[in-house]
Amino acid sequence: MTEYLTTKELASLLRIRERKVYDLVASGAVPCTRATGKLLFPRRAIDEWLASNESSSGAAVSRPLVFVGSHDPLLEWTLRASGCGLASFFDSSLDGLERFAEGGGIAAGMHIYDADSDSWNQSAVKARCAQARAVLVEWARRSRGIILRPDALGEFGGLSDLSGKTIVPRQPGAGSQILLESMLRRQHIDADEIAWATPARSEVDAVIEVVEGRADATFGLAILASQYRLGFVPIVDERYDILVERRAWFEPAWQSLLRFCRTPEFHEHASQLAGYSVENQFQVRYNGA
Repeated sequence: MTEYLTTKELASLLRIRERKVYDLVASGAVPCTRATGKLLFPRRAIDEWLASNESSSGAAVSRPLVFVGSHDPLLEWTLRASGCGLASFFDSSLDGLERFAEGGGIAAGMHIYDADSDSWNQSAVKARCAQARAVLVEWARRSRGIILRPDALGEFGGLSDLSGKTIVPRQPGAGSQILLESMLRRQHIDADEIAWATPARSEVDAVIEVVEGRADATFGLAILASQYRLGFVPIVDERYDILVERRAWFEPAWQSLLRFCRTPEFHEHASQLAGYSVENQFQVRYNGA
C-alpha cells in the first residue's frame, strides 16, 4: 500500500472535484509534495490535516481494526481468505451500527429493511450516523426465506404458513428479525399465532434448532439451508451493505480486502454460494458528512 495519495484518490476521500484539490494546493491549505514531478499527498500528513480541521462534534475517533455488525458467510470467509488482518465481532445489524457510531470498528455490516421507504440500510445509517465521515457500499444480494426440514416442504408455501408452527426468531436488532416482523405486518399475519422459540443469537444457531428437531423452521439465508441440507422456501432478496469509515478505506487492511475481492478465487467462491449475487459489489449507496 503506497504511503501517498494521488490527486484523484484525495478528491474521492474528501468528496470534492479534482479541481478543488488543485485549489487547496495552490492556497497551501493541504500538505503535498511535488518530488516526483506530479502532486502526491502523504497519507499520514493528510490524516493529521483532517483531524486538525474536524469540529469538536465530529472529532476523529481512533478505531480498532475490527469489523462489526451482522454476520455474512461470504464476508466471514473473505476476511480469513484475504489475510487482510481485520478482526470481526458479528452480533446483529443494529448492534454493529451502534458500535460503529461509538467508534468500535472501522466497518459495519448490515441488512436493515425500512418499510416506510421500502429500502435497505440508508435510513438507519442516516438516523444514527448522519455526522459520521463514512460511506455505505453494497456487499451482496442474498436470498432469504423459510428454512425447514426437507420432509416438511409441503407444509410451507409462504409466511402465512408460519402460524401454529414453532419458529426460531432472532434477537431484537437483528436485520432478519426486523425484516420478518415488517413482512408479517404487511401481510396482516398475526405474530401471536406463531409459536416463537427462544431467540437465537446467530443464524447458524437458529438453523441448528431446526436440524435438531426442536423447531419447525426459521427465517434464514438460502446458503445456510444449502450447507445444512435443509429445505428452503424463498421469500425475499435482501441487500447486505457495509458502512466504512472513509479514512479507513485507504488503510492497508481495507485495501488488502478490496484487492482480494477482485481475484478469481473470490469470484469463484461467491458463485458457488446458493442465493448470492455480488454483481453490484462496492457500489456506493450513501455518503456521509
